[in-house]
Amino acid sequence: MVYDGIVIGLIVGFVRGGVFGALRGLSRLKLVAGWVFPALLLFQFVYFYFQGRNEALQQYTGISIMVIYVIGLLFVGLNHKQPGFKTIFVGVFLNFLVMVLNGGAMPVSLEAASTLGQYYADMLQNNDVVYKHAKLMEDTRLPFLGDIIPIVAPYPRQMIISIGDIVMNVGIFMFLQKIMTAEKKGLPNGAVSTQA
Repeated sequence: MVYDGIVIGLIVGFVRGGVFGALRGLSRLKLVAGWVFPALLLFQFVYFYFQGRNEALQQYTGISIMVIYVIGLLFVGLNHKQPGFKTIFVGVFLNFLVMVLNGGAMPVSLEAASTLGQYYADMLQNNDVVYKHAKLMEDTRLPFLGDIIPIVAPYPRQMIISIGDIVMNVGIFMFLQKIMTAEKKGLPNGAVSTQA
């Protein structure tokens, strides 16, 4: 759901800050190791594409996802002075915590999964790991942190999210609003520079 948070934050930011003001705010964005975030997103897209076509990748999915989360947490931690990044850190950590306690997979409520379609629900029912997701079981640890919240119409796309997803996206929204409306509020920069 991180993509949704970014898209919604950008749309609202452009409305509130004005197109040119928002773009200037984004252009002044300074993040420590700023290349890490897009690199992680790209890696996940590529991994997701090849995972279903390669048994070796399937075997190491849990480890790969945990490595992605650790790198992501380090990136967010390095930029903790940025507005909203502490909230983002909490959200990412909550997702990481429930996954690491459950073998590297995000527990998904079977009832919530049924809102996405029977095919997805059947895969979870058969205990198949769907990318980084697995069926929420009776012995699942911290089940309330799993993907248990279904998002359906009128939202434009159906999905299941976790508490961590919500917290993380609140942080993303806060961050984008701060940097995209800074000029309108008379602030000198769209984001706090954490570079030496």
